[in-house]
Amino acid sequence: MGARGWILRARVVAIGAVLTAMPTWLLAGGGEKQGKLVHVADTRNLKGINLYFADLYNTNRFLFTLEVVAITALMGLVLGLVMDWVVGRIGLDLSKREGKE
Repeated sequence: MGARGWILRARVVAIGAVLTAMPTWLLAGGGEKQGKLVHVADTRNLKGINLYFADLYNTNRFLFTLEVVAITALMGLVLGLVMDWVVGRIGLDLSKREGKE
């Protein structure tokens, strides 16, 4: 590739970089400084398990994250087992399939 090809490639990369960064430059314009954003869940009208998770979210985000991840994994496991049972009940035996690599 000659010098012209490298120059063209450099121009394309530069234009791509500018177009990628442009929205950030435009959105980060001036204006008044905003106060610190506070994330809290409204617990005034909640009861039961919803109140528990909202309070946990407001007080201990790390424990909330761990519980949500564990519950999501458990739900995935249960869904997988149920679907495996359903597929077996309709007559599809997926355990005898061999992988072709």
